[in-house]
Amino acid sequence: MRWLITGAGGMLGTDLRTVLAGQDVIAATRADLDITSADAVRDAVDGVDVVLNTAAWTDVDGAETAEAAATAVNGHGVRNLASAAGKRLIHISTDYVFDGTATTPIPEDAARAPLNAYGRGKAVGEEAVLAAGGFVVRTAWLYGVHGPNFVRTMLRLAADRNTLDVVDDQVGPPTWSYALATQLVALARSGAEPGVYHGTAAGSTSWFGLARAVFEEAGLDPSRVRPTTSDRFVRPARRPAYSVLGHDGWAGTGVAPLPDWRAMLTSAMPALRS
Repeated sequence: MRWLITGAGGMLGTDLRTVLAGQDVIAATRADLDITSADAVRDAVDGVDVVLNTAAWTDVDGAETAEAAATAVNGHGVRNLASAAGKRLIHISTDYVFDGTATTPIPEDAARAPLNAYGRGKAVGEEAVLAAGGFVVRTAWLYGVHGPNFVRTMLRLAADRNTLDVVDDQVGPPTWSYALATQLVALARSGAEPGVYHGTAAGSTSWFGLARAVFEEAGLDPSRVRPTTSDRFVRPARRPAYSVLGHDGWAGTGVAPLPDWRAMLTSAMPALRS
C-alpha cells in the first residue's frame, strides 16, 4: 500500500509519518505540494493507494479577514484532492462546521452550521469529499508534540506565571494527535465504507478543566488555574461553545473509537513534557 500524506510538516502530519514509519509513504509538506493547484494534485496522487489530507489553513482568526484565501485551501484545495483521489481520500475536518449550540454529542449526520469563516471553508471541503465518495474525519481540540497547541501552551505558561485564567464556558473533547493518527491509519486499512467519522476523544471537559488536568499531570498545583468566561478574551472569530462529537459511525468498521480524553492525556504527557 502506497500512502500520500499532505500537510506532512504539521502536527498531525508528523504523527502520521511516525505511525507509518517503514511503509511506502510520500510525505508532502506545504512546500512540496500546493493543494490549490489541480495539476500538482493530480500528479501527486497518481499511483497512490491512500491520501491522508492534513493540509489546511489553520489560522481561525486570520480567516475572518482573509476568507477567500482560507477557503482556497480548506475548500477549493480539498476539492482538487477529492476530484483526483475520490474514495482513496481521507480528509481531516473540524467541529467548526457546527455552530456549538448542541447540548448532547453531535452525530455524524448533523446538519452543518458554521459560525465563522474558517468553518465555512471547511464545510466546502467536506461537501467536495463526500460528493467524490471519500472519507471525512472530523476532529476537535487537537494537541500534540509537533506544533503549537493548548496543552503545550499551558505547560509553558506554568513556568512563567503564578496563576492562569482559563475559560470554563467552552466544552469539547481534548484529542491527542498521535492517537488520532493511529486511528486514521486503522481506518484506511479497515475496508470501512466512505462517509463521515468523528475522530475525537470520548468524554469532554472545558478549557479550564483541561488546563487543571495538565497541571495535575505535570505535578503542579491545579488551583493555580482559575475559571473565567470567554467574554474576557474577545477574538475575531466566534468559537463554538459546545464541540463534543458523537462516535456512532465507528460501529461495524472494526476500528475502535478513541479512548476517554483524560486517559489519553495521561498517555501523551511524557512525550509532551520531554
